[in-house]
Amino acid sequence: MSHYDSIIIGAGHNGLVAAAYLAKQGKKVLVLERRAIVGGSVVTESFGDDFKADSIYAGGTLRPDIIKDLKLASHGLTVDTVRKPFISLQADGNHLTLDAESIKRISEKDAARFPEFVRFMDKAASILDTAYATIMPRLPLNFNIREGYGLLELGLELKLAGRKDMLNFIRALPMTAQELLDEYFESDVVKAAIASVGIHGFTLGPMGAGTGYTLIHNWMNRGGLANVNVGKAGEITQALANAVKSFGGEIRTEAEVKSIKVESQIAKGVILANGEEILANQILSSADPKHTLLKLVGAQDLPPEFVWHTQSIKMRGSVAKIHLQTNGNHGIPEGTVVLAPSIKYLERAYDAAKYGEISEKPYLEVTTSGNVVSIHFQSAPYALKKSSWQVEGSKVEKLAIDTLAEYFPNLKSSIVNRKLITPLDLEQTYGLTEGDLNHGQLMLDQFLFMRPIPGWSNHKTPIDNLYLCGSGVHGGGGVSGAAGRNAAKILK
Repeated sequence: MSHYDSIIIGAGHNGLVAAAYLAKQGKKVLVLERRAIVGGSVVTESFGDDFKADSIYAGGTLRPDIIKDLKLASHGLTVDTVRKPFISLQADGNHLTLDAESIKRISEKDAARFPEFVRFMDKAASILDTAYATIMPRLPLNFNIREGYGLLELGLELKLAGRKDMLNFIRALPMTAQELLDEYFESDVVKAAIASVGIHGFTLGPMGAGTGYTLIHNWMNRGGLANVNVGKAGEITQALANAVKSFGGEIRTEAEVKSIKVESQIAKGVILANGEEILANQILSSADPKHTLLKLVGAQDLPPEFVWHTQSIKMRGSVAKIHLQTNGNHGIPEGTVVLAPSIKYLERAYDAAKYGEISEKPYLEVTTSGNVVSIHFQSAPYALKKSSWQVEGSKVEKLAIDTLAEYFPNLKSSIVNRKLITPLDLEQTYGLTEGDLNHGQLMLDQFLFMRPIPGWSNHKTPIDNLYLCGSGVHGGGGVSGAAGRNAAKILK
């Protein structure tokens, strides 16, 4: 049997970040990926001739320190420096670009307040980024001085932010996106467009507590309102894969891990679906906590209370993706385009998901890359109450196209090919339990030292030598690589 210092389960971006850092430390590293390609949710795939799209995430970027530490520029990673526009669709066809100059036609007051809002959001994102770089101790258990240094650094960052920004940041976290935006803007059109970023990828409405936090979270990952590096998601993970190999790490695709080998509460290695056993001193899983702990390990090897908490992790995916190959005459402008006409519209789109129904008037976020149009559809709940995704998939595809065609009449005639990804596909193809893009909802009871579950926020598990490094742990959610970086840090 082969033996490694570290095995990483899953070649998503966090798994690859962790692998690259560990390989850079000189450890013998093996990454095991179930699919034939690396990337997980951060991947660009071909769905036909001249039909390539960012399957799940529309582009994205890693934290700057990760790009620098792993020398990713030398491994093929490029970063767009020109910020594309963020556009809110309007029924009269006079679509609104979210910048101070364009907002003037909606509200002079809102245009004047917009720069201050952007300044605060940038500051809040910086504070949150520092919090995500802080490895959370296992509060309230096993707290020690060494783990407390990170919290001291976070406290210093809050203090340096200034009293006003510090208090406003803390206030914003439990607020609804609506309440936060009410403090800056009067126009519902402006507020709804910005609020859509706060619910993007989450099964929440803008009137839900904690969407102030998710707005800051998504703003941090994007560096603002609009998506970055659209069409280049796969470039991120390919550069990471190149980095892993350059540091001496090994990556195996089409190598599904069936179970983690546990003896006397110690992780010893993994067993693949083909029966092969591979041993390692450390196992890091970038799969979601539920899948890792309940399926790859199994409840029989875990404390009963821990099992109960893990089973209680809220997943609740409600996103579908529709990719359209067109002849280029779709008429959709470049940038990030959202259908979010009002706060109530967004809340009602979420209301449908609460009752296991597909929203008839969905929140859409649309990006284009060359001749491809990609549609992010909310709300489309994983758990349908009265039907199944085998039946409803075609309905979502038609609804998305019909809704968008109301604003862009040439869209339908421009379509050459199409690809639908349902919440069930997100689970079965991309390994996202319940179709949850974030490996667990980013909610007030599932963030910071309560992520993935209270008392286990430092990447460790009750199984010695088994660690979590995916989006389901503190620092994860969206594209950043913070979770993988932090997991590697604790193994130095």
